[in-house]
Amino acid sequence: GLRMADLVATDFEHRFEEKFRRLAADHIKAFGIQVNIEEEIEMYKELRHAISPYVEETVSYMHQAMTSGQKILVEGANASMLDIDFGTYPYVTSSNCTIGGVYTGLGLPNHSVHSVYGVVKAYTTRVGAGAFPTELANELGEYLQKTGAEFGVTTGRKRRCGWLDLPMLKFTNMLNGYTAIALTKLDIMDDMDEA
Repeated sequence: GLRMADLVATDFEHRFEEKFRRLAADHIKAFGIQVNIEEEIEMYKELRHAISPYVEETVSYMHQAMTSGQKILVEGANASMLDIDFGTYPYVTSSNCTIGGVYTGLGLPNHSVHSVYGVVKAYTTRVGAGAFPTELANELGEYLQKTGAEFGVTTGRKRRCGWLDLPMLKFTNMLNGYTAIALTKLDIMDDMDEA
């Protein structure tokens, strides 16, 4: 596979170009796609100069910041129940969305994390299929969806909405070890008769 380190390497022709040619040829043969290999390589040659200043060997970078006393804020994406290892498989994403992703994704040692803030909506949402015991498949669910602007960020798909799932919240706390919880979107329920 191709990695960012291959793209910005000083020996671009060997590290990136050879791999790209081999991968493109394999894909053309396997899938019958059309790729102008020379055009693509020229485009990547230009892109590498724009991207290079922003590429860093991040393990050393993070450790240097940590040991020099800098504070590091890490934001996780997706929700704990979408974690590939601990989520509601097979309705998960392809990465670790729990606190484990900090260690596997950034190369930080376990003693480096001092606070874990769980950001939790006042109601539960989910994009796509999967278990959802508190789902409101009715007007209340639609109200939460519309009022809370509950659409998938990438796909634009409507999020399914339901009551806050406390057993699930307790489970995600077991996984992540929250030191605090930030409860968001409580105001979305302001005009509801029941909440």
